[in-house]
Amino acid sequence: MFELNGLEARLTGEGRHASGLKCSTFGASALTDRSLAAGSAAGELTVWDLERPEAGPTWCAAAHVGAVCALDGVGGAARGAHGAPELATAGQDGALHVWDPRVRARPVVSFAPPAGAKAECWAAAFGDAHCDAERSLAAGYSTGDVQLFDLRTGRLRCALRCSAGGGAVCALEFDRREAAANKLVAACMDGCFSVWDARTIHAERGMARADGRTSAPATLWGVRHLPQDRDVWALHDGAGAAWLYSYQYPEKRSEKAEDGAEAGVAGSCALLTRATLSTQPLVSWDWSAEKRGLALCASVDQCVRVVAVSGL
Repeated sequence: MFELNGLEARLTGEGRHASGLKCSTFGASALTDRSLAAGSAAGELTVWDLERPEAGPTWCAAAHVGAVCALDGVGGAARGAHGAPELATAGQDGALHVWDPRVRARPVVSFAPPAGAKAECWAAAFGDAHCDAERSLAAGYSTGDVQLFDLRTGRLRCALRCSAGGGAVCALEFDRREAAANKLVAACMDGCFSVWDARTIHAERGMARADGRTSAPATLWGVRHLPQDRDVWALHDGAGAAWLYSYQYPEKRSEKAEDGAEAGVAGSCALLTRATLSTQPLVSWDWSAEKRGLALCASVDQCVRVVAVSGL
């Protein structure tokens, strides 16, 4: 754990896990609580108190058979979101679990991969947590499928598919967890990404989708929206590059379909800038919620970099 003071990063504490850590989030608690949830290569879900990392995890659960591939968190304590402080884990075993830290023995709900598919679940993202009556959870799979679940009813809301040639879904993110569902972005293999307009879901068409591909194809390992502008997001890839895109809305976001119901209309994606930050894959990226354009990224070269992006 580091504390950033100007241009100096000062080590404030450290801890060790018995197996490699694959993913982590602050999402299910207030930042002042300094609790970090992490998923391991051995399938464990752990929660750490960063004030006392040397004491080890404060909570540990056997979440999956195989690695925890992705982890997301949301709740009333997290950046204005409503509802329970839940955690979602996506597993190599194909399962998607939702956990409530107040009910530690087992997940409160679980979802299987698409029917008939032998898929690993590689991505999970909460959204639509703008009131106590709503909450959605999106899951991305190694087959290129995306499933959108309604957590209040426990049912599948919409089955989606990434752009042709995109392959496995490596990461998903709504443009805001704590707002009404607006857009959902998927980062995929081969440099492909897809953006869905989540405001309108048609019974047959699903959600309107805009597709993109980076000009130097490499696996897109993650996506993070700029906190101060929900229409800008960063993608980071296996070639050590970061890509910034913006979403351009169409003149109208919905239209009447053949059956008379409303169907979404896709917008377009515009590249803002690209930068190579490492010779090795960038495996994570996060924006500062307070300082616009300030970001943190980690790479396979074992370096953590603080990045400042101007003009945003």
